[in-house]
Amino acid sequence: MSIVIATAFLASAGFVAALTPRVAAWARVRGMVDAPDPPGGRRIHAHPTPLLGGVALYAAFVLALGLVAVLTRAPFEGRISPFELGAVFLGGLMLVVGGSLDDRYRLAASRQLVFPILAVAVVAAAGVGIAKITNPFGGVLRLAPWVTVAFTVAWLLGTTYTMKFLDGLDGLVSGITAIGALMIAALSLTTRYRQPDVAVIALALAGATLGFLAFNFHPARIFLGEGGSTLCGFLLGVLAIISGGKIATALLVMGIPVVDVAVVIVQRVVRRESAFRGDRSHLHFRLLDLGFSHRGAVLFLYALAAGFGTTTLVLQAGEKLVALGVLAVVAVGLSAAAMLRNKRTTAPGSGGR
Repeated sequence: MSIVIATAFLASAGFVAALTPRVAAWARVRGMVDAPDPPGGRRIHAHPTPLLGGVALYAAFVLALGLVAVLTRAPFEGRISPFELGAVFLGGLMLVVGGSLDDRYRLAASRQLVFPILAVAVVAAAGVGIAKITNPFGGVLRLAPWVTVAFTVAWLLGTTYTMKFLDGLDGLVSGITAIGALMIAALSLTTRYRQPDVAVIALALAGATLGFLAFNFHPARIFLGEGGSTLCGFLLGVLAIISGGKIATALLVMGIPVVDVAVVIVQRVVRRESAFRGDRSHLHFRLLDLGFSHRGAVLFLYALAAGFGTTTLVLQAGEKLVALGVLAVVAVGLSAAAMLRNKRTTAPGSGGR
C-alpha cells in the first residue's frame, strides 16, 4: 500500500510539473493574464502573469488517481465509491471551466456563483455528505437526511469561497491546501483511523499543490486563477467529508482564513458593499502593510496553518474544540491588531488569483 500512496503523490507532482509550463504558455497566447494594479491596489505582482493554473492542478490530480486506478482499486474502495469520486471529478471540472471563463471574460459575481453551486450540487446529489459528526462531549451525532444535505452544501460552499477570497498572495492558497491535504493524509494513516484509500486521494492533492507551488511561490510565474482557487477549497472540503467528517481538522488548517473572510464580509456588509468585491482588507494584505515581506507574510500564515493543523494528530474531539476556540481568538486578535495599526484607506478592486 505504501507504494500506491507514494505513486499517488509523486505522479501528481510530476504531472503538474510537466503541465504547468504548457498551460502558462497557452494562457499567454490567449491573453489570459493578470495585469498588476497601480501602487496601492490589490494586484501587487510586478508583471502580467498567466492565469489558468487550476487547469494544470485539476489535470494532474485526475491523471494521478487514474494512474493509481490502473495499478490498484485502492482509491475506489472504502470511504468513497467510483460513482462518488466521478461526481467529485465532474464538480471539479465545473469549477475549472467556470473559473477559466471568468479569467477570460471577467464574469459578474452572480454568474461566477453558478459554477460552485453546480459543483456542490453534483457532489451532494451523488451521496457525498456529512451524515454524522463527532460529539465533542462523547459519542457521535447522526444527522437527519435534510440536515446532511444542508450541512454538506454549506460546508463545501464555505471551503470553496474561503480559498477564493484567500487567493491574494503568491503561493498562499496552494500552500495552505497542501498543508490541509497532508494533515488529512497523516490522520488517515494512523492506527486510530486506518483509511489508506483517503490517504491516496489526499496525497494526490498534496502532490499536485506542492508541485504547482514550485511555479506559484513568490515571485509567481503562474496564478491559480478563479478555477484553481475554488478547486482547492472544494477538494479540501470534500476530503474532510470522505475522511469521516474531519471538519475540525480542516478548520484548524483553514481557521485563520475562515475567520478573516468572516470579518471582511461583515465589514463589507456594514459599509453596504458587495460581499464578493475584492479589496485590501484581508489579513494577508494587512500583514504586508505592517511590514511583512511578500514571502514572509505567506510563510507566517503557513506556520499558523501547520501549527494548528498538527494539533489534530494528538488531540481528541473535545480538545479540538478548545483548539478551535484558541484559533478563533488568535485570528480575531491578528485582524484587530492589523486594523488598529493600519490606518490607510483600502483601495477597492476586483478579481483574484
